[in-house]
Amino acid sequence: MEMLASLFSYDFMKNAFLAVLIITPLFGLLGTMIVNNKMAFFSDALGHSALTGMAIGIVLGIQDTNLSMILFAVVFALLLNKISSSIKAATDTIISVFSSCSIAVGLAILSRGGNFSKYSSLLVGDILSITQKEIFYLFIIFLATLVFWVVCYNQLQAVSIHRTLAKSRRMKVVLIENLFSVFIAVVVMLSIKWVGILIINALLILPAASSRNIAENVREYHFFAVLFSVFSGILGLVISYFTNVASGPMIVILASVIFFATYIYGKNK
Repeated sequence: MEMLASLFSYDFMKNAFLAVLIITPLFGLLGTMIVNNKMAFFSDALGHSALTGMAIGIVLGIQDTNLSMILFAVVFALLLNKISSSIKAATDTIISVFSSCSIAVGLAILSRGGNFSKYSSLLVGDILSITQKEIFYLFIIFLATLVFWVVCYNQLQAVSIHRTLAKSRRMKVVLIENLFSVFIAVVVMLSIKWVGILIINALLILPAASSRNIAENVREYHFFAVLFSVFSGILGLVISYFTNVASGPMIVILASVIFFATYIYGKNK
């Protein structure tokens, strides 16, 4: 108990804990629809675009690179949606092209003069450095996402099941898809510095995929996704504190263990 008490004796750990409590339910919720719509590669590409967004912000002299990252990610997501729906090439091919181009441009700009080491922390993230101001921004997008989820969930579900049928029911399919992509973009960009480019997609996908292994209905699917995400986040943060290991990778390791455990359990039911 004393060891756990010491965990919260530091302000940076309190901030990190609050951030995990906000980020992980968001990832759990959004991840369910990302998995349903087979958008894992899409969210991964968004994560990679963070480098380009930051690079553009630095070139333009924008002090708050979070703003440039979010703006670029939103444009990136909307453009990707537009091209994916209008070109006959395989969607994964289009996403791969955009992702590769985006990360190459970002690396080229940030590595000028051998300065990329200043931005290498983006790759694995550092949730212990999050500030109260940044937690406030996360909380705002958390509330906005909840409102969006309550208002648009049925339409999102309909689009994920059968896009053409949803159109025939006069649902604004393109608008719903674009709004969902924008929320993913904003959440990913606000979380990228604390989670890391290399692993943020895993945190979006693994809890939902784990839940899918054992859930028997939609309610269970969402409940277990959020539960697994929050559990991995809290336990990963605690273990990383005592083992002096980066929080992001530890959270992903735990989420991976849960996935394989639920896969085996679901297979043997």
